[in-house]
Amino acid sequence: MSARKIIIDTDPGQDDAVAILLALASPDEIDVLGITAVAGNVPLALTQKNARIVCEWAARPDVPVFAGCSAPLRRTLTTAEHVHGKTGLDGPELAEPTMPLAPGHAVDFIIDTLRTHPANTVTLCPLGPLTNIAKAFEQAPDIISRIQEIVLMGGAYFEVGNITPAAEFNIYVDPEAADIVFKSRAPITVMPLDVTHKVLVTKPRNDAFRALGTRVGRAVADMTDFFERFDKAKYGSDGAPLHDPCVTAYLIRPDLFSGRHINVEIETGSELTLGMTVADWWGVTDRPANAMFMGSVDDVGFFDLLTERLACL
Repeated sequence: MSARKIIIDTDPGQDDAVAILLALASPDEIDVLGITAVAGNVPLALTQKNARIVCEWAARPDVPVFAGCSAPLRRTLTTAEHVHGKTGLDGPELAEPTMPLAPGHAVDFIIDTLRTHPANTVTLCPLGPLTNIAKAFEQAPDIISRIQEIVLMGGAYFEVGNITPAAEFNIYVDPEAADIVFKSRAPITVMPLDVTHKVLVTKPRNDAFRALGTRVGRAVADMTDFFERFDKAKYGSDGAPLHDPCVTAYLIRPDLFSGRHINVEIETGSELTLGMTVADWWGVTDRPANAMFMGSVDDVGFFDLLTERLACL
């Protein structure tokens, strides 16, 4: 089978960086058509720069990186430097990227790509707030029916929230955008906190990254060394959860994950539960299913895959 064509929409973020690296390390399964940056973990000026830095780590300056939306559709931007550091990629030593930013806006790239490729051959992989995707849907609703699948990291059901008691960060930052996407009727697969909190970078796993002896292996180990301090302090966990690489791993090894096709609604009105993914896991409503919500993952298989692929860069 030919490699799956994807657009990575992202706000790097250490875990975003690992997700990008895993995709670029897997050319037999994944063809990265482009990377679109959005404001989220840090402002847009940093997320677009960080995406280019990661491409250069992977020796892939040919992958175009586009700058997208600098703020949510209707709200003030909330960022997460308290988790990711002031650069978004704190941990390794960062050099200024030499590859240029691709000309044009990320939203236009998403629209043009979906219109010019055959229908149902391009997958969107959002790793951050859904602003760019929703903006593309608003500007060009004809592209929705052309999408093969949207595979995204966001939301939760049992784990509930990590930025508020009720909401996961990516959805909370732009709940109106998430509402547009989940109501679009595009095929959606979701990697919620319930899955991503099961893929923890323990010390032996991080040692395995560093033992690769490559620039990429050291960078990933340094990033997760920094990243894990927040989750260890907050959750008392054994390491950092690699949220966003679950999206990429699913494209390569869907058998690592299992879940349910359920209805998911986004809360946009309540101050108390703003950004909550109201996931009808138990089927207690008559609302139609609109997303495959993952619930479990083979964490050993996930890290075996990740370490094996990072060794290729």
